[in-house]
Amino acid sequence: MKFGIIKERKNPPDRRVVFTPEELVRLKTEHLQAEVKVESSDIRIFTDQQYSDLGIEVTTDMSDCDVLFGVKEVPVDALIPNKKYFFFSHTIKFQPYNRKLLVAILDKNIELYDHETIVDANHKRLIGFGRYAGIVGAYNGFRAFGIKYDLFNLPKAETLKNKEDLIVRLKRQTLPNVKIVVTGFGKVGMGIKEILDGIKIKEVSPEDFLTKKYSSPVYTQIDVLEYNKRKDGKVINKNDFYENPQEYTSNFERFSEVADIYMAGHFHGNVAPDILTREMLQSSKNKIKVVADISCDVNGPIACTLKASTIADPFFGYLPSEDKEVPYTHPGSIMVMSVDNLPCELPKDASEGFGEMFMQHVIPAFFNGDKDGILHRAKITENGKLTERFKYLQEYVDGKQELV
Repeated sequence: MKFGIIKERKNPPDRRVVFTPEELVRLKTEHLQAEVKVESSDIRIFTDQQYSDLGIEVTTDMSDCDVLFGVKEVPVDALIPNKKYFFFSHTIKFQPYNRKLLVAILDKNIELYDHETIVDANHKRLIGFGRYAGIVGAYNGFRAFGIKYDLFNLPKAETLKNKEDLIVRLKRQTLPNVKIVVTGFGKVGMGIKEILDGIKIKEVSPEDFLTKKYSSPVYTQIDVLEYNKRKDGKVINKNDFYENPQEYTSNFERFSEVADIYMAGHFHGNVAPDILTREMLQSSKNKIKVVADISCDVNGPIACTLKASTIADPFFGYLPSEDKEVPYTHPGSIMVMSVDNLPCELPKDASEGFGEMFMQHVIPAFFNGDKDGILHRAKITENGKLTERFKYLQEYVDGKQELV
C-alpha cells in the first residue's frame, strides 16, 4: 500500500499537512508493508528537506500512490483518476461552491473519504482540527478585546510558534474583571478552555457567573440546557433537546446581560434555536461587547456573525440597531471575530495533533481489514457512484438541490 501526502493547492494557501515527517516515519515503522511519498511543496509548514532528511521520498509525481492525503479541497484539474483521496471536501452539506468538485470525483472514479465523515460506530467524529480552532479563537477573542478598549495589542497568532507561545503572550497582559461565557464542550470548546485555564482565569459555575461579582476575570462554560429552555417550561434532559430541538427556545439572555466576552465553540443543529439573537444584542441590558464566534455559522445562531472573517482581516463591527456590519471602531458596535480557518494560524501544532489522530483512528483500518468499519462509514464515493450512506447527495450532484 503506497500512501502519498499531496501539495495543498487551494487559495489562500494552507500550510497544514495530514502527517508530519516524524509521523510518517512512525507509520512506516509500525506498518512495514506501507510505502510513503510526499509531493514537493513550497508552502507546507514542514519543508521538503525535513521529510527527505528522515528518509521520506519527496517527488512531483504522485501517480503511483494508492491513497492520497490532503487537508483542503483538491482543484478539479489536479485530481488523479482511480485513486483514494482523503481531504475536507465541503460537499456533504450541499455546499453549492463544491458541487463541481463532487461531480468530477464521480466522473474520475475516485474513492472520496472526507475527514469530516470519519466517525466511530456511534457516529462521533474522530478526526478534526477543532481543538486548535478553539485555542486560536480564544486567543483572538482576547486580542479583539485588547484592541477594542485600547488596552493591549497582541501579535497575530500566525506570527507565533505554538500554543505555549500564545499563552505566554496572553499572560503578559493585564485584564480587567471581565466575565467570559463559553458555549460548547466538544473539541472546540475544550480548546477554548485550554487557553483560559492556561492563563489562569478562574472558572465559576453558571449560577455564580450570573449572580456574583468578581474582582478578577472569570469564565463559565455552559451546555445546551443552560442556554436553552423548553417552551412549555418542562425540565427534562439533554437527550430531549437533541431529539426535540423545535420544542426549545434560547434563554441565553441570562448570560448576555452579565458577560463581557462570548466565545462560541458549540455545535449547532439545523433546527436548534438561535442562541444569541438580534433582540438580545439590541437590548439595553446587553453587556457583550466582543464575540469570538469560533463555530462560525454565518447567518446562523449568533446574530452578529454576518460573515466569515479572514486571518488577514479578522475583526469587524456589528451594529445591533441596524443589523449591519460597521467598522469595529464604531462606538455602538459589537466587535466580532469569525475566522473560519483558525487552525491555519497554528499550522505546526495543528498538523502534529491531526497526524496523531489519523495514526490512531484511520491508518490501522488499512491493515486490519477495516474491522471497525472506519473506512466503510467514511467513504462517500465508489465506482463512480455515491455510497449508500451518502445517496442523499444525488440530487445535489444532479444540480437539482443546492442548499447551504
